[in-house]
Amino acid sequence: MDKFFASFANATARAAGSPIAFLICVALVVAWAAAGPFFHFSENWQLTINTGTTIVTFLMVFLIQNTQNRDGAALQTKLDELIRSSNAGDEFMGIEKLTDKELAELHEKCEAAAKRSHAALDRTRSERARRGHGGAPQEGAQPTESKA
Repeated sequence: MDKFFASFANATARAAGSPIAFLICVALVVAWAAAGPFFHFSENWQLTINTGTTIVTFLMVFLIQNTQNRDGAALQTKLDELIRSSNAGDEFMGIEKLTDKELAELHEKCEAAAKRSHAALDRTRSERARRGHGGAPQEGAQPTESKA
Protein backbone atom coordinates (compact mmCIF):
# COMPACT_ATOMS: atom_id res chain seq x y z
CA MET A 1 0.00 0.00 0.00
CA ASP A 2 2.87 2.40 0.85
CA LYS A 3 4.54 1.95 -2.55
CA PHE A 4 1.25 2.41 -4.37
CA PHE A 5 0.43 5.59 -2.44
CA ALA A 6 3.96 6.96 -2.93
CA SER A 7 3.75 6.33 -6.68
CA PHE A 8 0.25 7.80 -6.84
CA ALA A 9 1.26 10.89 -4.83
CA ASN A 10 4.35 11.49 -6.97
CA ALA A 11 2.45 11.06 -10.24
CA THR A 12 -0.38 13.31 -9.05
CA ALA A 13 2.00 16.02 -7.81
CA ARG A 14 3.89 15.91 -11.12
CA ALA A 15 0.66 16.09 -13.14
CA ALA A 16 -0.86 18.83 -10.98
CA GLY A 17 2.27 20.94 -11.39
CA SER A 18 2.27 20.70 -15.17
CA PRO A 19 1.33 23.51 -17.56
CA ILE A 20 -1.47 21.40 -19.06
CA ALA A 21 -3.07 20.98 -15.62
CA PHE A 22 -2.99 24.73 -15.14
CA LEU A 23 -4.57 25.32 -18.56
CA ILE A 24 -7.30 22.76 -17.81
CA CYS A 25 -8.10 24.53 -14.55
CA VAL A 26 -8.21 27.91 -16.29
CA ALA A 27 -10.55 26.44 -18.93
CA LEU A 28 -12.83 25.03 -16.21
CA VAL A 29 -13.02 28.39 -14.44
CA VAL A 30 -13.72 30.20 -17.72
CA ALA A 31 -16.46 27.66 -18.59
CA TRP A 32 -17.95 28.03 -15.10
CA ALA A 33 -17.91 31.84 -15.39
CA ALA A 34 -19.44 31.69 -18.87
CA ALA A 35 -22.23 29.47 -17.52
CA GLY A 36 -23.11 32.11 -14.92
CA PRO A 37 -25.68 33.99 -17.03
CA PHE A 38 -27.31 30.70 -18.11
CA PHE A 39 -27.83 29.74 -14.44
CA HIS A 40 -28.69 33.35 -13.47
CA PHE A 41 -25.66 33.42 -11.18
CA SER A 42 -27.60 31.25 -8.74
CA GLU A 43 -26.47 29.82 -5.44
CA ASN A 44 -26.09 26.37 -7.05
CA TRP A 45 -23.86 27.88 -9.73
CA GLN A 46 -21.62 29.38 -7.02
CA LEU A 47 -21.68 26.20 -4.91
CA THR A 48 -20.47 24.18 -7.89
CA ILE A 49 -17.12 25.98 -8.08
CA ASN A 50 -16.78 26.35 -4.31
CA THR A 51 -17.38 22.66 -3.66
CA GLY A 52 -15.15 21.51 -6.50
CA THR A 53 -12.22 23.70 -5.53
CA THR A 54 -12.58 22.82 -1.84
CA ILE A 55 -12.50 19.08 -2.52
CA VAL A 56 -9.55 19.31 -4.90
CA THR A 57 -7.61 21.57 -2.53
CA PHE A 58 -8.32 19.31 0.45
CA LEU A 59 -7.04 16.20 -1.33
CA MET A 60 -4.06 17.92 -2.94
CA VAL A 61 -2.80 19.20 0.41
CA PHE A 62 -2.30 15.63 1.61
CA LEU A 63 -0.74 14.41 -1.62
CA ILE A 64 1.68 17.32 -1.84
CA GLN A 65 2.55 17.09 1.85
CA ASN A 66 3.32 13.39 1.44
CA THR A 67 5.56 14.11 -1.54
CA GLN A 68 7.37 16.92 0.29
CA ASN A 69 7.86 14.80 3.41
CA ARG A 70 9.38 12.00 1.35
CA ASP A 71 11.58 14.39 -0.63
CA GLY A 72 12.73 16.06 2.59
CA ALA A 73 13.56 12.71 4.20
CA ALA A 74 15.49 11.60 1.10
CA LEU A 75 17.45 14.85 0.98
CA GLN A 76 18.22 14.66 4.70
CA THR A 77 19.43 11.08 4.29
CA LYS A 78 21.73 12.13 1.43
CA LEU A 79 23.12 15.00 3.51
CA ASP A 80 23.66 12.69 6.50
CA GLU A 81 25.59 10.28 4.27
CA LEU A 82 27.76 13.12 2.96
CA ILE A 83 28.46 14.23 6.52
CA ARG A 84 29.18 10.67 7.65
CA SER A 85 31.60 10.02 4.80
CA SER A 86 33.45 13.35 5.07
CA ASN A 87 35.45 15.25 7.64
CA ALA A 88 32.40 17.31 8.64
CA GLY A 89 31.40 17.38 12.27
CA ASP A 90 29.22 14.46 13.31
CA GLU A 91 27.05 16.81 15.39
CA PHE A 92 25.38 17.81 12.13
CA MET A 93 23.95 14.32 11.65
CA GLY A 94 20.23 14.39 12.43
CA ILE A 95 20.02 18.11 13.25
CA GLU A 96 16.54 18.20 11.74
CA LYS A 97 15.37 16.59 15.00
CA LEU A 98 16.84 19.34 17.23
CA THR A 99 14.74 21.96 18.98
CA ASP A 100 14.73 25.54 17.70
CA LYS A 101 17.00 26.56 20.59
CA GLU A 102 19.49 23.78 19.82
CA LEU A 103 19.46 24.73 16.13
CA ALA A 104 20.11 28.38 17.02
CA GLU A 105 23.07 27.37 19.21
CA LEU A 106 24.53 25.22 16.42
CA HIS A 107 23.97 28.06 13.94
CA GLU A 108 25.84 30.48 16.23
CA LYS A 109 28.68 27.95 16.49
CA CYS A 110 28.87 27.75 12.68
CA GLU A 111 28.82 31.55 12.34
CA ALA A 112 31.68 31.85 14.86
CA ALA A 113 33.70 29.24 12.95
CA ALA A 114 33.04 31.08 9.68
CA LYS A 115 34.22 34.37 11.22
CA ARG A 116 37.40 32.65 12.46
CA SER A 117 38.00 31.21 8.96
CA HIS A 118 37.47 34.61 7.33
CA ALA A 119 39.82 36.25 9.83
CA ALA A 120 42.50 33.62 9.15
CA LEU A 121 42.05 34.11 5.41
CA ASP A 122 42.35 37.88 5.80
CA ARG A 123 45.54 37.45 7.88
CA THR A 124 46.98 35.14 5.22
CA ARG A 125 46.18 37.61 2.44
CA SER A 126 47.72 40.47 4.43
CA GLU A 127 50.87 38.45 5.12
CA ARG A 128 51.19 37.45 1.45
CA ALA A 129 50.74 41.07 0.39
CA ARG A 130 53.31 42.20 2.98
CA ARG A 131 55.82 39.68 1.61
CA GLY A 132 55.16 40.79 -1.95
CA HIS A 133 53.24 37.72 -3.03
CA GLY A 134 50.19 39.30 -4.60
CA GLY A 135 48.49 36.01 -5.39
CA ALA A 136 45.32 36.43 -7.42
CA PRO A 137 44.73 40.02 -8.57
CA GLN A 138 42.12 41.94 -6.63
CA GLU A 139 38.89 42.86 -8.35
CA GLY A 140 39.44 45.81 -10.67
CA ALA A 141 43.26 45.62 -10.37
CA GLN A 142 45.49 45.62 -13.42
CA PRO A 143 47.68 42.52 -13.92
CA THR A 144 51.36 43.14 -13.20
CA GLU A 145 54.09 42.33 -15.70
CA SER A 146 56.53 39.58 -14.92
CA LYS A 147 60.22 40.54 -14.40
CA ALA A 148 61.95 37.67 -16.19
